[in-house]
Amino acid sequence: MSAAFGRPCRLPMVVAGVMLTILLAGAASAETVSVSVDEARIMKLPENVATIVIGNPLIADATLQGGGVLVLTGKGFGSTNLLALNRSGKIVLDTTVQVTGPASTDLVVVYKGVERESYSCAPECEKRLTLGDSMTYFGNILGQSGARIGGGGGSGGGGAAPAAR
Repeated sequence: MSAAFGRPCRLPMVVAGVMLTILLAGAASAETVSVSVDEARIMKLPENVATIVIGNPLIADATLQGGGVLVLTGKGFGSTNLLALNRSGKIVLDTTVQVTGPASTDLVVVYKGVERESYSCAPECEKRLTLGDSMTYFGNILGQSGARIGGGGGSGGGGAAPAAR
């Protein structure tokens, strides 16, 4: 029996090794950041971040502001990765960005056969640009929005009247 007490016990070392492995695995796998399409989310990053890399810019966009503030915008459905690098090129953040559909409760989707139209109903229903709508519907609304933005009433009395023939 005395020989058993004189032998060093390896159990605490094995438990410590397993705990360290679990801890390191948890630190390496960052949580997924979720954002809705056409919405922005603010994230706080370490001050020393110098470069942001988005795996697929069709899914998400990121803009680094002063003080380690990151503006993350959902562009399309799906997931991609986000990397943040410091000035020496070391990765300080490696996370997944998941972009989901609109989370609003006022969204109404109407199907006309294979054609799809989206409306924002708060409090009255108005046409809404949403990824996945039919090409004709989406194009018409996008054209109207573009005309409103591009030909909008700037100062100076508006646009010129068409010439009379």
